[in-house]
Amino acid sequence: MPPTRAHLFIEGRVQGVFYRAFTRNVAVKLGLRGWVRNLPDGRVEAVFSGDRSLIEQAVSECRQGPFGSSVTHIELKWEYLPELPDGFEVRY
Repeated sequence: MPPTRAHLFIEGRVQGVFYRAFTRNVAVKLGLRGWVRNLPDGRVEAVFSGDRSLIEQAVSECRQGPFGSSVTHIELKWEYLPELPDGFEVRY
């Protein structure tokens, strides 16, 4: 199966609650690659690359979020990649 990427836009109370660190920890725990960042409009944007079943698990955890967060909606787009990027990073 070719590498898969999920591009997420996460809405709700997701800034100022360590959501990016939570997302990075989820990705590292599952062995996913990609990045996460805050957006000026209050959303968080994340990209997970790797095995689709592991990405689905990460998305499920992102729906819960860390303590203090409240996710109201996740816009999710699936894409296929020719190759995986390196690592997972928090972008500023």
